[in-house]
Amino acid sequence: MVGWAIAVHGGAGVDPNLPPRRQEEAKQLLTHCLNLGISALSSNASAVDVVELVVRQLESNPLFNSGRGSALTAKGTVEMEASIMDGAKRRCGAVSGLSTVKNPVSLARLVMEKSPHSYLAFSGAEEFARQQGVEVENNEYFITPDNVGMLKLAKEANTIMFDYRIPIAGYEKCIGFESPVKMNGLPISIYAPETVGCVVVDSEGRCAAATSTGGLMNKMSGRIGDSPLIGAGTYACEVCGVSCTGEGEAIIRGTLAREVAAVMEYKGLRLQEAVDFVIKHRLDEGFAGLIAVSNKGEVAYGFNCNGMFRGCATEDGFMEVEIWE
Repeated sequence: MVGWAIAVHGGAGVDPNLPPRRQEEAKQLLTHCLNLGISALSSNASAVDVVELVVRQLESNPLFNSGRGSALTAKGTVEMEASIMDGAKRRCGAVSGLSTVKNPVSLARLVMEKSPHSYLAFSGAEEFARQQGVEVENNEYFITPDNVGMLKLAKEANTIMFDYRIPIAGYEKCIGFESPVKMNGLPISIYAPETVGCVVVDSEGRCAAATSTGGLMNKMSGRIGDSPLIGAGTYACEVCGVSCTGEGEAIIRGTLAREVAAVMEYKGLRLQEAVDFVIKHRLDEGFAGLIAVSNKGEVAYGFNCNGMFRGCATEDGFMEVEIWE
């Protein structure tokens, strides 16, 4: 038996001028989600049940970029993606290209448990959702006025890097200025890294991880990021559980989530040491963050950008919710 631990994130790469009210809203939501997870873990819920529970809550709130409130494609639609992994048996499920499923993380779990596959996308994932009877909504349910406004600015500005939650008025003056932000060597018009995720180790030492996102604002239709890719945005095994957030293409190249487990297994590093090593040596010039738990009840996080919305708690009573360093 080990002490349980839980960590949750709401995205890495936070604008330093984010209004205090928005910061407080984010911290309150993360605190609420942590308390949900703590209550479930105190009732002996399994790690995989808890990560699904917490991420569903985040998907249902438009504050972050997943489920309702997801970033919009260049066509003005949502294409959501998520993944979940149960480390005890290294089972996993993932989905991409969802436009009507209310809680993508729950469909990812159904892929893991009710299909012979690990990953379903676009029309196939939507068809599977209907076969499984999951709750669906019209695409309009996921689209918020803030996102419509930000997409408009994205198209006008072309190479401005926006924080997804900044009020629209805060960016109107930025149009016409060029940003050096690039992805795969090319300038991007919007970078919205507010992916959500949760990692848990339960009292039996079982680790699990889940990640969900709407992706990049103004992304090309069909773009798939790191969040649904097992080993990149999400990974769990007997040793640890990891959920990543940030520049998806860099996370994919670095197989970031799996690397944390790998250096623990092969280099014998402890959890925080492994997280620090991966953030420092596996991102090249990319920017990202991650949260992690180990089968020993440890919890850790790391990021190399301005900030990361995050919270964590352990069975011994420790709890924190932070944004900045």
